[in-house]
Amino acid sequence: MTQSNLTPIPELYVNADSAQKLKVAAGEMPSWDLTPRQLCDLELLMNGGFYPLKGFLTEADYNGVVSDMHTTSGDLWPMPITLDVSQAFAGQVEPGTDIALRDQEGVILAILSVTDKWTPNKSVEAEKVFGADDVAHPAVNYLHNVAGPVYLGGPVTGIQAPTHYDFKARRDTPNELRAFFRKMGWRRIVAFQTRNPLHRAHQELTFRAAREAQANLLIHPVVGMTKPGDVDHFTRVRCYEAVLDKYPAATTHLSLLNLAMRMAGPREAVWHGIIRRNHGLTHMIVGRDHAGPGKNSQGNDFYDPYAAQELFRQNQAEIGIEMVDFKQMVYVQERAQYEPRDEVEAGATILDISGTELRRRLREGLDIPEWFSFPEVVKQLRRTSPPRDRQGFTVFFTGLSGSGKSTVGNALMVKLMEMGGRPVTLLDGDVVRKHLSSELGFSKEHRDINIKRIGYVASEITKNGGIAICAPIAPYTATRRAVREMVEAFGAFVEVHVATPIEECERRDRKGLYKQAREGKIKEFTGISDPYEEPLNPELRVDTSDIDVDNAAHQVLLKLEQMGLIGLS
Repeated sequence: MTQSNLTPIPELYVNADSAQKLKVAAGEMPSWDLTPRQLCDLELLMNGGFYPLKGFLTEADYNGVVSDMHTTSGDLWPMPITLDVSQAFAGQVEPGTDIALRDQEGVILAILSVTDKWTPNKSVEAEKVFGADDVAHPAVNYLHNVAGPVYLGGPVTGIQAPTHYDFKARRDTPNELRAFFRKMGWRRIVAFQTRNPLHRAHQELTFRAAREAQANLLIHPVVGMTKPGDVDHFTRVRCYEAVLDKYPAATTHLSLLNLAMRMAGPREAVWHGIIRRNHGLTHMIVGRDHAGPGKNSQGNDFYDPYAAQELFRQNQAEIGIEMVDFKQMVYVQERAQYEPRDEVEAGATILDISGTELRRRLREGLDIPEWFSFPEVVKQLRRTSPPRDRQGFTVFFTGLSGSGKSTVGNALMVKLMEMGGRPVTLLDGDVVRKHLSSELGFSKEHRDINIKRIGYVASEITKNGGIAICAPIAPYTATRRAVREMVEAFGAFVEVHVATPIEECERRDRKGLYKQAREGKIKEFTGISDPYEEPLNPELRVDTSDIDVDNAAHQVLLKLEQMGLIGLS
C-alpha cells in the first residue's frame, strides 16, 4: 500500500459560516426525524466513512448496488444506503425538494436535496443483499416491518456531526484516524472488526493477524446498531478498555465505529472493508462467519462460515485493502494455547465455550475459566449480567379477547408479589388503552402503536430489574417480535400464548363484543373480521378452557422457574 491511505478523505460538511446560514434556511424546509439506523448512516456519509457516496442512493444507484454491488459510476458498494420514509411524509416531498434531516432531539444535522423518490421491491432487495427473503434475518425483518415504504435519494450537505456523550475520546472520524496514523508513523494497519467483548481467542487472533500482516493493530468495534441480543456497547467498551494493557501500547489503538450493522455476511464483509479503507487502514481481519445473523427459518445458517472471506477475496482489488483471513481459534489443552482449529492434530484435547454456554454461565453465576477470558472482562460482564434470578424480565400474554389473558396475568402478578424479591407491574390491555393509548382506535396501525407502547414500558421495567406482566391481544407477529427485541435488550422475554379456542371466548363474552362483531357493529374485531396470527414458538402455550386460573398461573410459574428467572420455595 502507498501513503495515500494517510491523506485526508473528502467529507460532506460545509464550513462554519455556511453551516450557520444553512441551519437558518433549513428551519423553513420540510424536516425528517432520523431513525437510529439513519442517524448512523448519515454520520458516516458526512465524515467520509461511506466515501465515495455523496448522499443517500438514487434509484439507479440503488438498483445497481442491489443487483451487482456497483453504483452507476462503477464504484464497488455492496450495501443499500437509503433514506426510508413514511408514505405520509413522502407525499409532501417531490424531486427538487430540499429537506432538513434532524436527530431525535430535533437538531438539524444536514440537508438532503431530493433527486429521487420511489417505492422499492423489498423482497428483491432481501434476496439479493441478504440472500433470502426470510424475516428470521434481523435486517430482512427490519426491511419489511420497521423501515418506511418509500425511499428518498440525493446528495447530502452536512451541517454538523451528531453529538455523542459517551466515550468521546475513543470516537474518531476517518480523517482523525488518518491524522493519528500519520503522527505515529504507522503505514500498515490491520483492523479488527468486532461486535463482541474481547476474549483470549480474540487476542490470539489479533496478535497473529498483526504479525502476519507486519502491521500495527486497530481494534475497531462497532458501537452503533448490532444484532438484537448482543451485549450493549457500554459494557463492551468497558471490556475493551479493561484489557487494552494486554496489547503493546506502541503498536495498538482502540477506536469506536458508529456503524449500523446489517448482519449481511459476505456483503457486510466487503462493506466493512471499504469503510476501513476510508478510515486509513491497509488490512482487515475477516474471520469465520463474519457478520453472520444466525439461523434461518429452517434452522440452518444463513451463510457458509467462509463465504465472507471468499467474496472479500474476489473483490479485494476494488475494496482497496488486504484481507487477513483466520479460521476459528480453539484452546488446545495439552499445549495450553490457542491455535487455528484446522491446524490442530487429531487426538488433541480442544476446549471451547460457545456464546450460548458463556451466557448460561453468566446467568447461573458459574465459573468462567481464565483460559477462555480475562478476569477483567468477566468482571465487566457480571456487572451487567447478574444471575438470571436477579434480572428483570417480561411475561407477555397474547391471545383472543376473552381467552383469559388478564385474569391469568393478574393471578401471576399476585403469586410473584407473594414470593417477593422484585417489583411486579401488570400492563393490562384495557388499562393501558385507558391511560396510555386513549386517543388510539383499532386499526392495524393504531394496534401496533399501542402494543409498542406497552413494549417500551415493559422494556424500561425489565431494564431496571423489575417484572412486567403484559396482557394485550397483540394479534400481529411482527409487532410481537418488535416488542421482544425491545425487551431482550435488557432481560428475558417470556411469550405466553393463551390458546383458548374462539368458541370458548365467545361463550364467555361478558361484554357482548363478539356478538356485536358478528352483527357487523364492531369493525376490525380480532378473530372475527381481523386476523389473529398465532405465535409459532412461544415459550409457553396454555388453554384456559379446561383448567382453572390458578392452574394456568402456576404453569407460568413453573416455566419461569425452568428458565431460571425465579426460584420456587
